[in-house]
Amino acid sequence: MENIRSRLNIGNKVEDVKLRKRKSQLYSKEDENILKDGELRRVVLFSVAFRLINCLLVQTSFVPDEYWQSLEVSHRMILHFLNYDSVFLLIWLPRIIQALFAAFADVKFFYLIRTLERRDVAKWTFFCHMCSWFSWFCCTRTLTNSTETTLTSLALFYFPLPRSKTHSSQIYLSLVALAVIVRPTALIVWFPLLMYHFWQENDKLRLITHTVVPIGAVAVVISTLIDCIFYGKWTVVQFNFLKFNVFHGVADFYGSHPWHWYFSQGFAVVIGPHLPLFLHGCSLAFKRYKILLAAIVWTIVVYSLLPHKEFRFIYPVLPFCMIFCGISLASLKAWRRAAATVLLVSNLLAALYTGLIHQRGSLDVMSRLQTLCDVRNITMQPDVLLLMPCHSTPYYSHVHCPMKMRFLECPPDLGEEGHVDEADRFYEDPLHWLRTSFPYKSSLPTHLVLFDVLEKEISVFLQGNNFVRTAEMFHTHFPEGRVGGSIFIYERH
Repeated sequence: MENIRSRLNIGNKVEDVKLRKRKSQLYSKEDENILKDGELRRVVLFSVAFRLINCLLVQTSFVPDEYWQSLEVSHRMILHFLNYDSVFLLIWLPRIIQALFAAFADVKFFYLIRTLERRDVAKWTFFCHMCSWFSWFCCTRTLTNSTETTLTSLALFYFPLPRSKTHSSQIYLSLVALAVIVRPTALIVWFPLLMYHFWQENDKLRLITHTVVPIGAVAVVISTLIDCIFYGKWTVVQFNFLKFNVFHGVADFYGSHPWHWYFSQGFAVVIGPHLPLFLHGCSLAFKRYKILLAAIVWTIVVYSLLPHKEFRFIYPVLPFCMIFCGISLASLKAWRRAAATVLLVSNLLAALYTGLIHQRGSLDVMSRLQTLCDVRNITMQPDVLLLMPCHSTPYYSHVHCPMKMRFLECPPDLGEEGHVDEADRFYEDPLHWLRTSFPYKSSLPTHLVLFDVLEKEISVFLQGNNFVRTAEMFHTHFPEGRVGGSIFIYERH
């Protein structure tokens, strides 16, 4: 018995075993807890300051959903909660909140890479991530795609990547469920990752019964209850999303592209000057992060099968791409600083141009119209007609007063025979539409808002009804079709 006890060391004091110290950075105390050296604190301060500056320097419009699926729906509710009636606060507060949310995701992204890779790889990966022009352009906007990307980045922190020290199935699956509630297409990005997790998991039954099913059920119930409360009837928004965009093909109404568009144009634009680094990084870290590369390719392929394509749809895979870019940049020795400089300058130019110049007229014109809310200085009650492609500008969320406004409507075709929306009817013959819509001078609006490309075509109507141009705002250097380079405001005298 004593022999057995001595072998098992039961009841004996065991001397501390002295392990040989290893000089490898992989085993350094510094890497055991990066919170000790204040590095994370600096990253937090930098990320918050950077994203707030990012928010203030994005003063252009991107897509209608930025306003029509967020601020236009909830601007009255926001002011009700704040109990402070300010159009300035209404416009900027949601964006500042989005900027802080993005900063939090930036910090988590750095912390993740810091636990997976060496210090220099984490530093250059974070550099690549923060200088991305498309992230700058999108992350502080009130777009569901921006929230989806931020939640995806946060969920990645807790995902069981190889060598991950921050894995938590409950947290990452909860974040994925939230991303799907915000935008159901988040499931496209996460499908291969979820399959990877399931394949790697030893206790698959427990994962499904104790984690996936409970989290999924809670998410569906909460989402459905919220939708029912606000719709006032039984509604499952995720099903409606699928029905209208896939089964009814409503998304095609807003434009379609060839199947190869993401491969030939879309992805290259979104990743921008990072593309060479991404391709090089894929060759270096293919085996280590093949699941992330698979998610990138899968997402682009699935979206390529859908006719309606937009740059923002593949935005959620951009953080995955930055990991490969950082590994590539860190591997460069003699050319590293030169490559980093070119990357920074090229992204900075694109970010500043798209954030401050390109398509800014849509917001500037609403700021000008908002001054009409002060009816004390106006002899006639304002009546504004926007003669532009529908949803070209924000609406009451950026004016926030009971001023009469109207725009050319373009409801999607839901199978009605001979469906032609109002905007198309107008552009078929603008002069005829105006004359039939306003047969009497008393019915005329006080203000017209239009792109410069329309001015010549309706000049007879403008002159005949004493409309005078009172404002001109730059919009874009790349006018196309019905969208002109400038926006005019005409006032009736």
